[in-house]
Amino acid sequence: MRAVATILGCGMLWTAGAVAQEAAPALAPAPDKTVVLTFDDAVKSHRTFVGPLLKELGFSASFFVTQLWMEDKENFMTWQDIAELHQMGFEIGNHTWTHLGLSTAERAKQLPEELRQVEAALAQVGVPKPISFAWPGNAFSAEARDVLKQAGYRFARRGMQPEVPYGKIIPGPPYEPAKYDPLLVPSTGDAYPEWTLEHFKQVVAQAVGGKIVVVQFHGVPDIAHPWVHTPPERFQEYMRYLKDEGFQVLALRDLARYVDPDRATEDPHLGTSYSRK
Repeated sequence: MRAVATILGCGMLWTAGAVAQEAAPALAPAPDKTVVLTFDDAVKSHRTFVGPLLKELGFSASFFVTQLWMEDKENFMTWQDIAELHQMGFEIGNHTWTHLGLSTAERAKQLPEELRQVEAALAQVGVPKPISFAWPGNAFSAEARDVLKQAGYRFARRGMQPEVPYGKIIPGPPYEPAKYDPLLVPSTGDAYPEWTLEHFKQVVAQAVGGKIVVVQFHGVPDIAHPWVHTPPERFQEYMRYLKDEGFQVLALRDLARYVDPDRATEDPHLGTSYSRK
């Protein structure tokens, strides 16, 4: 409230007037050719190959880390490797300590501790608490989504499922901010070894009209998990295409430029669960 003074002769009359509350400016829609790159499981090639290539191209990305396979130091990153990706400017996100599938209410009860352990390990190497999450195995539930919200996470990426059957090589749904909950951001593409450049082009072509393409990768290469392996030479083709065609390449956290994480949506998956098993 503010007071407005009117001087009348020797007296003074005070009236109260409400200060108009200016509405926060609406966020602009994402421009065409906006792509988010995400990488799961803390694979060693994220540090040795992917990070340096993306840095050279001027791209951002999110790397979602889990401790589960870290004893295999030949094929998976150390916490120091992860800290170096952070120092290169990339987002480090949470993928749970044990790659815990979260399709049930019972599993969701374990999520706070799973998040805390990753956050603590990251803090020890100077990486801030993540604000982004990737659903392990692309499994999700309403109960786990609520845990993420309460823990302060702003964005969480799921898979192409349930819209696209697991293993099917067709484009998934692009992220539409007015439709999908920010903690249930769909993958438009989940990279498999059989992908081609033509398929990649079909996936990213959906980044139009305010829709954002979110691509999920694992290792490049992924020796330990060959079913989600991406050949390095193929990955270079994908990234060169994005560069040559003028795509804006972001991390998941960068969705905050175009999305209010607190805005309610009518996501058809709110209140539901998914597991491919």
